[in-house]
Amino acid sequence: MRSKVTVVGAGNVGATTAQRIHALGYTDVVLVDVVEDLPQGKSLDMLESAPVTGTDAKITGSNGYEETAGSEVVVITAGIARRPGMSRDDLLLTNMRITSSVTEQVVKYSPACIIMPVTNPLDAMVQNVYEASGFPRSRVFGMAGVLDTARFRTFIAEELDVSVEDIQAFVLGGHGDDMVPLVRFTNVGGIPISELMTEEKIDQLVKRTRGGGGEIVQLLKEGSAYYAPSAAITQMVEAVLLDKKRVLPACAYLEGEFGINGLCVGVPVKLGAGGMEQVMEINLTPEEKTALQDSAASVQELVNVMNKAKAET
Repeated sequence: MRSKVTVVGAGNVGATTAQRIHALGYTDVVLVDVVEDLPQGKSLDMLESAPVTGTDAKITGSNGYEETAGSEVVVITAGIARRPGMSRDDLLLTNMRITSSVTEQVVKYSPACIIMPVTNPLDAMVQNVYEASGFPRSRVFGMAGVLDTARFRTFIAEELDVSVEDIQAFVLGGHGDDMVPLVRFTNVGGIPISELMTEEKIDQLVKRTRGGGGEIVQLLKEGSAYYAPSAAITQMVEAVLLDKKRVLPACAYLEGEFGINGLCVGVPVKLGAGGMEQVMEINLTPEEKTALQDSAASVQELVNVMNKAKAET
């Protein structure tokens, strides 16, 4: 019997994620969206690709959650994008309400699942889903660091004209302008990046990584990135389903690690069948520690806004 993965939200990120996971071939997929017929149409299109791609895995579209029952992993991409004239807090509170509602249904139908929120603002939404679910922290973690790290690795590989496969790196902190690419741990085939690039060039690539999502938004004019985000989500889902014990950056609820307590922030973790099985704590330099604390403070500001709104309802 195949495992089951649910993707909530059939927009660009959700649909592309569902397509990638379905193409793995060893897990059934349910694509959920509130828009009538949208997930059904997209999932049917994907299902009809199966004879060509060679998978017997099923993919189903639904406007409700009954079909999702018994999912091993649930990816939440549902939410709205920031529109012109919309304040940051409006976006935050709208997506808080959406992810809270989704989480209630997910917990009802798949009480033993692992939840992976992807909705922005990412770190705050992971915090909201974690609190709303009542799940242990091992079963709620968000995708951001794998994407941010992939962007950093891409830019380094382009600059040095080497294979992206030989770039090792990871990015800590919130999924925003104050994310923390750890240059000290970045290497190319085992060679520290500082041996191959000037400090000025490294700083340029760090800056580009921080603005990576915005760069794509600017180029697209409408919408935001979804090919790279969906690839990053799929890598994390596969690490769980196949119990790979991958060490990847993810947004996790911290309980004192890195000097941060009671907040969801991007850190290196071990992902396996148990979900987020371990936070891989490392020693940071004073500068790195300060940068991570500053990034966490930005996340805390958003969480404070959510907490205030919850207290007023």
